[in-house]
Amino acid sequence: MTVLAEISGNVNTIGYGLAAVGPAIGVALIFVAYINSSARQPESAGYNRTWLVLGFALVEALALFGLVLAFAVN
Repeated sequence: MTVLAEISGNVNTIGYGLAAVGPAIGVALIFVAYINSSARQPESAGYNRTWLVLGFALVEALALFGLVLAFAVN
């Protein structure tokens, strides 16, 4: 029997790919909330931008933890 296709690699990369979906949705929700709040009250956009950057950094930190753990656990 001949092998037509072979999947090689580590299961950790598949796990990280699935784990990256959560932070991606989180970043999208953060930016949607910022756009909605800026559209409703444009004068508070500067104040809300601080929370936007903080929320974005925290959610992206979760994605980076997942990336590190995907390579560290082996």
